[in-house]
Amino acid sequence: MPAVYLETTVLSYLASHPSRDIIVAARQELTRQWWDYSKSAYECFVSQVVLDEISAGNPDYAAKRLSHADGLAVLAINPSCVDLAGKFIDRGLVPKNEIRDVLHIAVAVIWKVDYLLTWNCKHIANAHSLRQLRKFTENHGHEFPHVCTTEEL
Repeated sequence: MPAVYLETTVLSYLASHPSRDIIVAARQELTRQWWDYSKSAYECFVSQVVLDEISAGNPDYAAKRLSHADGLAVLAINPSCVDLAGKFIDRGLVPKNEIRDVLHIAVAVIWKVDYLLTWNCKHIANAHSLRQLRKFTENHGHEFPHVCTTEEL
């Protein structure tokens, strides 16, 4: 069964109140459809970074996000993850102030998941960044996961 790392935005869109913004509303609906109809075809994972992020904010929405994460396996942020994240930052592949985003990527790489599922198109599912991250990762002996949105998966 293919492995999927669920980045924070997936659980956030899943649990959030329907948006008035048509783009966000579409993403929310695509996420709900994937969760209801396709999630069972994958082994789904999160990390402590995801759990920390979905625990923040409005307590009612945090509880909804956490309920969706309940029962998902948690991938450890081990020294290899931290080291790789640091290398990504040192090389300027991800901004220094986006440590959580870079940890999502590093966890997915180190734990060899097949897919990193996200709606974060600024720092994670960004074609320019992904090209550089993939090249750097593969040059250092790791496979890079396929980074995509619920619409793509």
